[in-house]
Amino acid sequence: MKSRKPYLLRAIHEWISDSDCTPHIVVDAGIAGVDVPRQYVREGKIILNVSWNATANLRMGADELSFSGRFGGASMMVRVPIDAVLAIYARETGQGMIFGDEDGGPAPTPPVDTPPEPPAKPAGSRAKLKVVK
Repeated sequence: MKSRKPYLLRAIHEWISDSDCTPHIVVDAGIAGVDVPRQYVREGKIILNVSWNATANLRMGADELSFSGRFGGASMMVRVPIDAVLAIYARETGQGMIFGDEDGGPAPTPPVDTPPEPPAKPAGSRAKLKVVK
């Protein structure tokens, strides 16, 4: 089955843009194929404004996100493999989505405060129905 990530990335980008907010992505700059301005990479990550106003020729394909942007006044072509996108969020609200490893990564941990299992019914007991008018 195809990865959901490029579809979710495009959908969240559209939702943020339609909400008159500014979509930003968090990128793992250490992944092969990431072509971003290295002077802005901090702790192996970079945050990029991917709004329609901040980019030219923004393309979000199945394998790669690319656009032309200006960094410190200089134009640069940016290429980010979809696997390198860690999250997308609205700058104004912080709402968005963090992407996990869809392909065999660790399963999400269940919440700590899980409700207890209901007690087991004794064998042979039947449910009783009552007509209510």
